[in-house]
Amino acid sequence: MVTTMMGLKKLVMRNVIVVVLLGLCIVSVKASVSYDSKAITINGQRRILISGSIHYPRSTPEMWPDLIQKAKEGGLDVIQTYVFWNGHEPFPGKYYFEGNYDLVKFIKLVKQAGLYVNLRIGPYVCAEWNFGGFPVWLKYIPGINFRTDNEPFKYQMQRFTTKIVNMMKAERLFETQGGPIILSQIENEYGPMEYEIGAPGQSYTKWAAQMAVGLRTGVPWIMCKQDDAPDPVINTCNGFYCDYFSPNKAYKPKMWTEAWTGWYTEFGGPVPYRPAQDLAFSVARFIQKGGSFINYYMYHGGTNFGRTAGGPFIATSYDYDAPIDEYGLLRQPKWGHLKDLHRAIKLCEPALVSGDPTVTPLGNYQEAHVFKSKSGACAAFLANYNQRSFAKVSFGNMHYNLPPWSISILPDCKNTVYNTARVGAQSSQMKMTRIPIHGGFSWDAYNEVATSYDDGSFTMVGLLEQINTTRDASDYLWYSTDVMIDANEEFLKSGKYPFLTILSAGHALHVFINGQLSGTAYGSLEFPKLTFSEGVNLRAGINQISLLSVAVGLPNVGPHFETWNAGVLGPISLSGLNEGRRDLSWQKWSYKIGLTGEALSLHSLSGSSSVEWIQGSLVARRQPLSWYKTTFNAPAGHTPLALDMGSMGKGQVWINGRSLGRYWPAYKAAGTCGECNYAGTYDEKKCLSNCGEASQRWYHVPRSWLNPTGNLLVVFEELAGDPNGIFLVRREIDSVCADIFEWQPNLMSWQMQASGKVNKPLRPKAHLWCGPGQKISSIKFASFGTPEGACGSFREGSCHAHKSYDAFQRSCVGQNSCSVTVEPENFGGDPCPNVMKKLSVEAVCS
Repeated sequence: MVTTMMGLKKLVMRNVIVVVLLGLCIVSVKASVSYDSKAITINGQRRILISGSIHYPRSTPEMWPDLIQKAKEGGLDVIQTYVFWNGHEPFPGKYYFEGNYDLVKFIKLVKQAGLYVNLRIGPYVCAEWNFGGFPVWLKYIPGINFRTDNEPFKYQMQRFTTKIVNMMKAERLFETQGGPIILSQIENEYGPMEYEIGAPGQSYTKWAAQMAVGLRTGVPWIMCKQDDAPDPVINTCNGFYCDYFSPNKAYKPKMWTEAWTGWYTEFGGPVPYRPAQDLAFSVARFIQKGGSFINYYMYHGGTNFGRTAGGPFIATSYDYDAPIDEYGLLRQPKWGHLKDLHRAIKLCEPALVSGDPTVTPLGNYQEAHVFKSKSGACAAFLANYNQRSFAKVSFGNMHYNLPPWSISILPDCKNTVYNTARVGAQSSQMKMTRIPIHGGFSWDAYNEVATSYDDGSFTMVGLLEQINTTRDASDYLWYSTDVMIDANEEFLKSGKYPFLTILSAGHALHVFINGQLSGTAYGSLEFPKLTFSEGVNLRAGINQISLLSVAVGLPNVGPHFETWNAGVLGPISLSGLNEGRRDLSWQKWSYKIGLTGEALSLHSLSGSSSVEWIQGSLVARRQPLSWYKTTFNAPAGHTPLALDMGSMGKGQVWINGRSLGRYWPAYKAAGTCGECNYAGTYDEKKCLSNCGEASQRWYHVPRSWLNPTGNLLVVFEELAGDPNGIFLVRREIDSVCADIFEWQPNLMSWQMQASGKVNKPLRPKAHLWCGPGQKISSIKFASFGTPEGACGSFREGSCHAHKSYDAFQRSCVGQNSCSVTVEPENFGGDPCPNVMKKLSVEAVCS
């Protein structure tokens, strides 16, 4: 009897388990994603979705959980990423999904955090990424033409897209399977290209859309910058502003897949930034016009490790002035100001997804957008488009002050919880602090020879195109030829050097005469082609001319960019000889792909021991084409690290055999940097920094790449930089600031009033906090009144409360964080009644 009961129990349990499992299946399958004119709907519910781009290969798997968590805390619902074909299929049919290319792991981490994914499969990505994400081998498939109605290309694109979709299905990662992927993108910004190539482009667009939809992912597909996206694919907008945009059908939602948070840095260019107030203004403008999906490009930009940077001339840093910086630290006030914006938008969500706004003019440059739901929810956006002056507007029997170029958000159509130009979040000033290494770095050197030829070299008549020759296996290609100079040449007596003129398709060129560096020339992102034309020191007899042509990333954008050239295409001539001008273009040229040090893998732990390195004082003789190596122990702590390469010229750098990327501090930033007002239309040339300095001085060292001891650091220097000026640095907060008006709208005040706990607005607070392990050591500046300037350069105005410092000295010094209410009593009384006052404070973190 007992056994029968046990058997029955087992049977019942088994049935329960089956029922539960079936129940789970049903629950997860029900997770449907669709759309209507208002929004993306998840499980039948319309959603205002805030998204941010984080590209998995531009950071490390060890950084991913923290980046995703910071995105979640910043108010994001979705993480958006491209899929990088050349990282995943470096050789035909040979796939790689490990390390920082572990796409499945990245998506599962996003799911664990409770966020959704927009997977932009492309597989063309642009993204300032080498060759736009295409594997270089694709170029050599017979008869191929990229991104047009071309069978060889479409076959490869469909094969890779299908592979990725099947991989996601196998891991149950689409929302309809209970996964986080709610959207997928096919192609990328194809509209402008289609316009250029006409009918074959239109056919390709239709094919791409049908191919994608046919993969049956169960979630909507999108195409960005594609006005003719075929149904049911949603066309979306990319840009600094997208409020003007409408989808191509009335029943599609208004989506912004790339709200540019800043811009990329190029070698030779300044570092662009975008004020947080303007970015917030652009987002609020989009939402008030009925927008329902916004993605920040980038939310974390990260690093172009190795040779992944495209362009050409794209820097190794892909920081993008994003809310989370290249190192994974919060960029304040941008991160905090956007977080506050997202909270304000979410308070309005019930009204926003219910119907179209009613638009009412409030003045010449002012208007109100009012959203109402059937259940009585009401939300209003009050906008002032005037770039110069405040506007006092009346709306719903109340008066509102609107700063220039700003939008106020009223989640109940009465109380302002947020204004895009009023920043409640703290600002942070960052610093790079040298880490003392006992005795400094001790360098060994190995010099490349400009004239050495080995089994790897070959000879041809005439000049070869570089990419077709190297197949992008290396940045470097040697071109060498011999030039005979007669003893009777006039220049040998006069001492007036003959001129060597070389035309190159780019990107950089080092010219060696008889093994000595004679000169260097390089192009830029806008003009990659270059001309070298200098007097050269030739002697009687045979002279060897060796040209080291250097690629700096393959193009990532433009029509038929797969046909673009690099390398010395000529003509090459020598002038100032007795015979006049001698053309060298059609001589015999010897070629060698890459450097000797690359062939020997000098950057790796095993390869670095394969040659004799120079040690000690001889290393001080700085010369071009030098390899340097040293070892160091990992510094304690968790603070992000970088290498200060300011003393170096141009080259590449590796740690423990892994490439941090290309460095080029010798290329100084040309441009005009000045004061930048947030108000007025933004473009990538409006707000610039670093003019006259290196475009990039610091290079991110991921902590996860380091061992506790004996880390191998290898540098290849093309010019004659000084390795003794290389330092390991820590990135940390130097000081934090708050800059807050006395009656500035804030969420806490609104929540307290809405819940009935208070019956009048609460004054805002200045919140300050230093980084982990830091404390506020001193108050550098504090003024309640009419202070001027910005974080790092505040100064007192005509009105100043003399006890401005006291509250901060009392509450903040010695603490990691503190908050002080912005009210006159805290600062010794009102210093100037009837004047709109603010509080500016800067605290030093140590």
